[in-house]
Amino acid sequence: MTSKFSEVSDFLGENYPPEIRSMMGIHVMFWRLEELMETLSEGMPLTKQERHMLVRLDEPKRMGVLAQQMAALPSTVTAVADALEERGLVLRERDPTDRRAWCVTLTKTGDRVRADLLEEAGTAFAELSGLTKTEIERFAELVSKASIKILEHGIPEGMKSADC
Repeated sequence: MTSKFSEVSDFLGENYPPEIRSMMGIHVMFWRLEELMETLSEGMPLTKQERHMLVRLDEPKRMGVLAQQMAALPSTVTAVADALEERGLVLRERDPTDRRAWCVTLTKTGDRVRADLLEEAGTAFAELSGLTKTEIERFAELVSKASIKILEHGIPEGMKSADC
Protein backbone atom coordinates (compact mmCIF):
# COMPACT_ATOMS: atom_id res chain seq x y z
CA MET A 1 0.00 0.00 0.00
CA THR A 2 1.36 3.41 -0.92
CA SER A 3 1.49 6.28 1.51
CA LYS A 4 -0.54 9.41 1.00
CA PHE A 5 2.69 11.32 0.35
CA SER A 6 3.78 9.04 -2.47
CA GLU A 7 0.32 9.29 -4.05
CA VAL A 8 0.60 13.07 -3.99
CA SER A 9 4.14 12.90 -5.35
CA ASP A 10 2.90 10.66 -8.15
CA PHE A 11 0.09 13.11 -8.87
CA LEU A 12 2.51 16.03 -9.13
CA GLY A 13 4.86 14.00 -11.30
CA GLU A 14 8.15 14.09 -9.41
CA ASN A 15 9.86 12.62 -12.48
CA TYR A 16 8.81 15.52 -14.71
CA PRO A 17 11.02 18.52 -15.43
CA PRO A 18 10.71 21.43 -12.97
CA GLU A 19 8.73 23.52 -15.46
CA ILE A 20 6.03 20.85 -15.73
CA ARG A 21 6.00 20.24 -11.96
CA SER A 22 5.63 23.99 -11.46
CA MET A 23 2.63 24.13 -13.80
CA MET A 24 1.03 21.12 -12.12
CA GLY A 25 1.62 22.63 -8.68
CA ILE A 26 0.18 26.01 -9.67
CA HIS A 27 -2.87 24.26 -11.11
CA VAL A 28 -3.49 22.35 -7.87
CA MET A 29 -2.88 25.46 -5.79
CA PHE A 30 -5.25 27.57 -7.90
CA TRP A 31 -8.16 25.17 -7.53
CA ARG A 32 -7.62 24.64 -3.80
CA LEU A 33 -7.39 28.40 -3.22
CA GLU A 34 -10.60 28.90 -5.22
CA GLU A 35 -12.35 26.52 -2.81
CA LEU A 36 -10.76 28.21 0.19
CA MET A 37 -11.81 31.72 -0.86
CA GLU A 38 -15.45 30.64 -0.70
CA THR A 39 -15.08 30.07 3.05
CA LEU A 40 -13.58 33.47 3.89
CA SER A 41 -15.59 36.30 5.42
CA GLU A 42 -18.32 33.97 6.61
CA GLY A 43 -19.50 36.72 8.98
CA MET A 44 -20.43 38.76 5.91
CA PRO A 45 -20.88 36.45 2.92
CA LEU A 46 -19.42 37.93 -0.23
CA THR A 47 -19.44 36.76 -3.81
CA LYS A 48 -16.18 36.02 -5.59
CA GLN A 49 -16.48 39.28 -7.51
CA GLU A 50 -17.26 41.27 -4.35
CA ARG A 51 -14.17 39.85 -2.64
CA HIS A 52 -12.08 40.62 -5.70
CA MET A 53 -13.26 44.24 -5.78
CA LEU A 54 -12.62 44.74 -2.07
CA VAL A 55 -9.08 43.37 -2.42
CA ARG A 56 -8.43 45.72 -5.37
CA LEU A 57 -9.66 48.77 -3.45
CA ASP A 58 -6.39 49.54 -1.70
CA GLU A 59 -7.16 53.13 -2.68
CA PRO A 60 -10.09 54.88 -4.41
CA LYS A 61 -10.24 53.75 -8.03
CA ARG A 62 -12.14 54.62 -11.15
CA MET A 63 -14.69 52.08 -12.30
CA GLY A 64 -12.77 51.56 -15.55
CA VAL A 65 -9.54 50.85 -13.68
CA LEU A 66 -11.35 48.30 -11.51
CA ALA A 67 -12.76 46.65 -14.64
CA GLN A 68 -9.23 46.28 -16.03
CA GLN A 69 -7.73 45.04 -12.77
CA MET A 70 -10.56 42.57 -12.19
CA ALA A 71 -10.53 41.46 -15.86
CA ALA A 72 -14.28 42.06 -15.79
CA LEU A 73 -16.82 43.75 -17.99
CA PRO A 74 -17.72 47.31 -16.97
CA SER A 75 -21.33 46.18 -16.45
CA THR A 76 -20.11 43.53 -14.00
CA VAL A 77 -18.07 46.10 -12.08
CA THR A 78 -21.13 48.34 -11.90
CA ALA A 79 -23.28 45.51 -10.55
CA VAL A 80 -20.65 44.54 -7.97
CA ALA A 81 -20.23 48.17 -6.88
CA ASP A 82 -24.03 48.44 -6.59
CA ALA A 83 -24.16 45.38 -4.33
CA LEU A 84 -21.28 46.56 -2.14
CA GLU A 85 -22.75 50.05 -1.95
CA GLU A 86 -26.11 48.66 -0.81
CA ARG A 87 -24.28 46.83 1.98
CA GLY A 88 -22.47 49.99 3.06
CA LEU A 89 -19.01 48.76 2.08
CA VAL A 90 -18.21 51.21 -0.73
CA LEU A 91 -19.20 54.64 -1.95
CA ARG A 92 -19.21 55.93 -5.50
CA GLU A 93 -18.08 59.49 -5.88
CA ARG A 94 -17.18 61.72 -8.79
CA ASP A 95 -13.51 61.65 -9.67
CA PRO A 96 -12.12 65.00 -8.51
CA THR A 97 -9.79 65.14 -11.54
CA ASP A 98 -12.51 64.31 -14.09
CA ARG A 99 -16.10 64.97 -13.03
CA ARG A 100 -17.37 62.69 -15.83
CA ALA A 101 -15.82 59.62 -14.18
CA TRP A 102 -16.81 57.77 -11.01
CA CYS A 103 -14.48 56.48 -8.32
CA VAL A 104 -15.21 53.67 -5.91
CA THR A 105 -13.89 54.06 -2.39
CA LEU A 106 -14.19 51.96 0.74
CA THR A 107 -16.31 53.09 3.65
CA LYS A 108 -14.95 52.58 7.18
CA THR A 109 -16.93 49.33 7.34
CA GLY A 110 -15.62 48.30 3.92
CA ASP A 111 -12.08 49.03 5.02
CA ARG A 112 -12.53 46.76 8.07
CA VAL A 113 -14.08 43.99 5.97
CA ARG A 114 -11.21 44.28 3.46
CA ALA A 115 -8.59 44.15 6.23
CA ASP A 116 -10.26 41.06 7.72
CA LEU A 117 -10.46 39.44 4.28
CA LEU A 118 -6.75 40.05 3.59
CA GLU A 119 -5.77 38.73 7.02
CA GLU A 120 -7.95 35.62 6.65
CA ALA A 121 -6.63 34.97 3.14
CA GLY A 122 -3.00 35.40 4.22
CA THR A 123 -3.40 33.07 7.18
CA ALA A 124 -5.26 30.51 5.09
CA PHE A 125 -2.61 30.63 2.34
CA ALA A 126 0.19 30.08 4.86
CA GLU A 127 -1.64 27.14 6.44
CA LEU A 128 -2.65 25.65 3.11
CA SER A 129 0.75 25.97 1.46
CA GLY A 130 2.85 25.01 4.46
CA LEU A 131 5.36 27.66 3.42
CA THR A 132 7.26 29.79 5.90
CA LYS A 133 6.95 33.58 5.85
CA THR A 134 10.31 33.81 4.05
CA GLU A 135 9.25 31.18 1.50
CA ILE A 136 5.95 33.00 0.90
CA GLU A 137 7.83 36.25 0.24
CA ARG A 138 10.12 34.48 -2.24
CA PHE A 139 7.18 32.68 -3.85
CA ALA A 140 5.37 36.03 -4.22
CA GLU A 141 8.45 37.53 -5.91
CA LEU A 142 8.70 34.63 -8.37
CA VAL A 143 4.97 34.53 -9.14
CA SER A 144 4.91 38.31 -9.64
CA LYS A 145 7.88 38.11 -12.01
CA ALA A 146 6.24 35.34 -14.04
CA SER A 147 2.86 37.12 -14.03
CA ILE A 148 4.36 40.36 -15.32
CA LYS A 149 6.01 38.46 -18.18
CA ILE A 150 2.76 36.64 -19.00
CA LEU A 151 0.69 39.84 -18.89
CA GLU A 152 3.08 41.57 -21.30
CA HIS A 153 1.28 39.50 -23.93
CA GLY A 154 -2.16 40.64 -22.71
CA ILE A 155 -4.75 39.25 -20.33
CA PRO A 156 -5.15 35.48 -20.84
CA GLU A 157 -8.42 34.59 -22.56
CA GLY A 158 -9.61 32.47 -19.62
CA MET A 159 -9.38 35.49 -17.34
CA LYS A 160 -11.32 37.66 -19.78
CA SER A 161 -14.24 35.30 -20.02
CA ALA A 162 -14.24 34.26 -16.34
CA ASP A 163 -15.38 37.71 -15.20
CA CYS A 164 -13.69 36.92 -11.88
